[in-house]
Amino acid sequence: MQDEESNKIRINNVSFSYNADDPAGKEEPALRNVTMEFDRGSYVAILGANGSGKSTLAKLIDVLEIPSRGSIAVFGYDTTDSKFFWEIRQNCSLVFQNPDNQIVGTTVEEDVAFGPENLGIPNPELRQRVDDALKATGLYGSRHKQPSQMSGGQKQKLAIAGALAMDPQILILDESTAMLDPVSRNDFIDLVENMRKQRDLTLITITHDMDEAARCGKIFVMKDGKVYASGTPDEVFRKDSIITEAGLDRPVPYKYLTCVSELTGNTIPEDTDINIEDNAARIAAGMIADCKRVIRPDDDAGKGQDASARTIMTIRDLSFSYSESKFRLNDVNLDIRESEILAIVGQSGCGKTTLISHMNALITPQHGEVLINSSEGTLNTAVKSDIRKIRSKVGLVFQYPEYQLFEETVYKDIEYGLKKAGVPEEERESRIKEALSLVGLDESVLEKSPFDLSGGQKRRVAIAGVLVMKPEILVLDEPASGLDPIGRHDMFRTISRFRDNGTSIVIVTHNMDEAALNADRICCIGNGEVLSVTTPEEMFADPGNCRKMGIDIPRLTSFSNKVRDILIKDHPGVRFGGPHFDIRKEVLSILTALQEGGSHVK
Repeated sequence: MQDEESNKIRINNVSFSYNADDPAGKEEPALRNVTMEFDRGSYVAILGANGSGKSTLAKLIDVLEIPSRGSIAVFGYDTTDSKFFWEIRQNCSLVFQNPDNQIVGTTVEEDVAFGPENLGIPNPELRQRVDDALKATGLYGSRHKQPSQMSGGQKQKLAIAGALAMDPQILILDESTAMLDPVSRNDFIDLVENMRKQRDLTLITITHDMDEAARCGKIFVMKDGKVYASGTPDEVFRKDSIITEAGLDRPVPYKYLTCVSELTGNTIPEDTDINIEDNAARIAAGMIADCKRVIRPDDDAGKGQDASARTIMTIRDLSFSYSESKFRLNDVNLDIRESEILAIVGQSGCGKTTLISHMNALITPQHGEVLINSSEGTLNTAVKSDIRKIRSKVGLVFQYPEYQLFEETVYKDIEYGLKKAGVPEEERESRIKEALSLVGLDESVLEKSPFDLSGGQKRRVAIAGVLVMKPEILVLDEPASGLDPIGRHDMFRTISRFRDNGTSIVIVTHNMDEAALNADRICCIGNGEVLSVTTPEEMFADPGNCRKMGIDIPRLTSFSNKVRDILIKDHPGVRFGGPHFDIRKEVLSILTALQEGGSHVK
């Protein structure tokens, strides 16, 4: 084997179809003539909309699939040659988005040990690998715990720990940080980046998180199974048309500078790498200070949810524990208002999912009470005779919607709850079509199997199956997780429409930008307790307090604070107000305050 080949991953003119052997000839390629190359130790991001072929490519590199045409060589080993199977698999670890698909052990440490144990790693090295991986992911204290008792974010950490214990030369992360809270995600990315430098690890990340992709050395953008664009983050993200056409978004600094350019008429310099955040902040501040136009603030003052709105759900003194040793919830008090979006945030394992499971009586309180103030009077989740009514009033969609789909067609899946409730067939049909329209799907999917749909479509069908029951409260656990940027935007636009139509919305999310932009109020949970319930403006006004609560401030706020700090040094008399969580409103607010010398504080 040539030394040059042993240090490269070569993907040459690769095509792949999942139904290549279909006798009917209905071949639909997932990949079309894909060619890529990267060196050992590279840090690569593969981007693309849902269905663009990213995950398929990851499976081909890890020999979970074999190319229909073309070739892949991993450090000189041909993936189509079966005699090299174990050499490649020993060198490569792949972490998927859904951790439940990768967990096999009965305890956390058994699961982490599974991979290296199958490779024949002896003790004490096996013990050391497992302990190091658990400590690196913050799970060492939970090593004797059953995976089934863990939150979604903790399970994701477990899958990552299992990959790290393999001591791979290639680590492929397929949306594997999607379920992590911001603090855990940043800690993990720092960890694998340090591993890459120390061990010459080749790191390939498949992600919809553009700020995460901006940390990589090279980006490949995929569209319709093909390589659509490639280059450094700065080369790729400057090209707004390419990103838009590929159904993606851009990191905050690029969107911020584009907005500043549009409002001020100033041009973004070509000779500076604006992927370096400090460079981008300095350029943005200079363009704002050099604005010659007269800027007027937007008239729209924001969401403006009525603080006096009727309380539709009351949670009082709620405590719950899965074991005698530790409370998952401890003395929780929370009100949910009519026609509001309430975001619940907090670190993985803090009790968010346990809390929302109490909201429609999937779990009943061990102490305290959950009351629903519905159109039929006050219902109590602890009263068995009320539970049927509660579940018709409070719809719940978990973070993996495919777990809620089970019928042979989309129509039957959405219809299921209506049939159980005894709704007449004529009414069922009209309500199914109405629910489908609300989630942005057309009637052509009704006769399809829900399992043939994309991840985003499955999520919409699951939500439609809840909406068809006309709930007064809709509870969504990570509703946009795993969706591409356009899908995320459409999902939150749909959620806002539900709120505007009178439905109260509760969302669990790890994305602080989405919580800040879309929620009327935010509830932060920490160690099973409510730490704060307030507006996004108040929640994120103090970065230090956010860190104490274990959450990040929104990325837009973090970047904009850098711009403000630069401007404050040069214009000490100006009061900038804020923050705003929409980029245009934030930039307009800063420009207006600067031009009016501090008289404008919106």
